[in-house]
Amino acid sequence: MKPGSGTTLAAKPAGSGTTYETLLVTTEDDITTIKLNRPAKKNAITTEMYNDIIAALEQAAKDDSVITVITGAGDFYCSGNDLSNFTKIPEGGVDEMAKQGGDLLRKYVKAYIDFPKPLVAVVNGPAVGISVTVLGLFDLVYATDRATFHTPFSQLGQSAEGCSSYTFPKIMGSAKASEMLLFNKKLTAAQACGLGLVTEVFPDSSFQSEVWSRLKAYAKLPPNLIRSMEKDRLHAVNNAEVERLMERWTSDECFNAVMSFFQAKAKL
Repeated sequence: MKPGSGTTLAAKPAGSGTTYETLLVTTEDDITTIKLNRPAKKNAITTEMYNDIIAALEQAAKDDSVITVITGAGDFYCSGNDLSNFTKIPEGGVDEMAKQGGDLLRKYVKAYIDFPKPLVAVVNGPAVGISVTVLGLFDLVYATDRATFHTPFSQLGQSAEGCSSYTFPKIMGSAKASEMLLFNKKLTAAQACGLGLVTEVFPDSSFQSEVWSRLKAYAKLPPNLIRSMEKDRLHAVNNAEVERLMERWTSDECFNAVMSFFQAKAKL
């Protein structure tokens, strides 16, 4: 595909028979953009969407683009895990659900760790849960000033993932990381930038134009940039986090917290 052609790959990515129901994937100006496309659900990630993102990252790793961008459609960047994932109990019961969920999560985070090109998050609105925790695996994180960053795991009887138990203390120090990952502190874009989680914050009115003009300039750089040298460490962290989460998913605390979430939602 010619750079700058602006071809939309949502229906059929080049060299692949895959169709993405939950994403819009485009390549233009040497940039592949993976846009989460469930705006009516605040881009909450379903099981299908996890698999679509993995496939889109694998495709972007092989295409001719220089940079890969992840962003969201609509007002939200991503509201995290679609909790309806927890309501689909397979024949093997909760233990089998936890195993399947763990395998998918491990594969999902691995796709970020192993991604060979510069990876940029264009955070166009609020970000929750796993969409926040994986940000430590990105090379640049640009955010609109109306974005917020929230990891309410303990409220849901769960624990952190996306290698954040390692990357967040490294980025922002252990006390600030604990405030987010253990005590559910929600950060503004400015606070997240001050702590090093976000690279730069832009006014919402000029966010898209400023960010994309900058990224187009970066995409003209020679495509030989090297990503994290810590892959072995990150894979080990990912495995440990997934094992812990599988324990949490089968716990009464997690079950009760998720049920309470749905009951509260039903009353709205």
